[in-house]
Amino acid sequence: AEMLFSSVPFLNSLGIADEWKIIRGNQEYFEVTKNLHNLLQGKKGTFTAEMRQTYIENLKKAAEANIIDYEPDLILVHDPQPLGLTHYLNQSGKAWLWRCHIDIEEAAIRANPGLWDFLTEWTEHYDGAIFSAAHYVISRWPMPKFIIPPFIDPLSEKNKELSQNEIEKILIKYKIDPKTPLIVQIGRFDPWKGMDRTIETYRLVREQKKCQLVIAGGLAVDDPEGERILTGIYDMAKGDDSIHILNLQMSDRLDNWRDVNALQQAADIIMQPSTKEGFGLVITEALWKGKPVIADNVGAIPLQIRDGDTGYFYQKRNIAAQRILHLLENPNEARRIGKRGRDYVREHFLLPDRITDYLLA
Repeated sequence: AEMLFSSVPFLNSLGIADEWKIIRGNQEYFEVTKNLHNLLQGKKGTFTAEMRQTYIENLKKAAEANIIDYEPDLILVHDPQPLGLTHYLNQSGKAWLWRCHIDIEEAAIRANPGLWDFLTEWTEHYDGAIFSAAHYVISRWPMPKFIIPPFIDPLSEKNKELSQNEIEKILIKYKIDPKTPLIVQIGRFDPWKGMDRTIETYRLVREQKKCQLVIAGGLAVDDPEGERILTGIYDMAKGDDSIHILNLQMSDRLDNWRDVNALQQAADIIMQPSTKEGFGLVITEALWKGKPVIADNVGAIPLQIRDGDTGYFYQKRNIAAQRILHLLENPNEARRIGKRGRDYVREHFLLPDRITDYLLA
């Protein structure tokens, strides 16, 4: 979604008519699609006949609501939630592409026959698929496949340069001390995001150096697990006034983006130790701010971070804590690695270049 807020107007400014359509769903549908998302990322379990029926019924309603009410040349469908739409809307003369953003595992899918059959049934209606990295490509699907990494818009409210005064106003709003070293993690309240790892690492750092931690995220309407994860994070942070758990409001997108931008620019260190990650846009954003980033060696993160060069891989909490202490004591080294990270994003993950990839595909 974050890419579409910039890419849709960008394409229209080039004279390419582009429109963003959104399907609706009830709580039961979102429970099913979250389960599907987790299974695709390797979680054990079964995609049941009841889940399949809920999924199909919701997509039928979307199709009956005439969600595509004109004749586009190309339709790009993002992620598993609306994957099956093409079965109900496909008409001759239209090209359909599926864009997979998640940390998909072919071995896990093929080991789950019900899930494999379910996905293959829907994908056979597509003319091609786009993945974020080569190791996500499902080799058995007989369609053209493209590899295009996600991108950020450097001029958006989330990534533009802020003044020190603008940053400090937002820190004061959340009662964060601008003079105390700051570790930050940004992300949805999701079981894969590794926020428990960040809290455990921070506590080891705190034993040796005064610092504070911010974990900031939001609750998406299509993610029924969010409330449970947020409650668990609150419980972990209980009793420590130097941990700030921020449930950022999603009602005003620009305000939300401005707050995230300020928190990232204020950070001394940014941690994103996800255990699964299709492609961490928040990592790209953090690198763009010139900050040292510690993230796990999973999913497409190795495309974003070269360990010891543009950032660091999370290994164990004690190793991460020692890394953070070293960077806090050696700010020049932190700035050097931050600059290399920013330069790497400029070369590989900015909107104009990746939109060119889409047009060439």
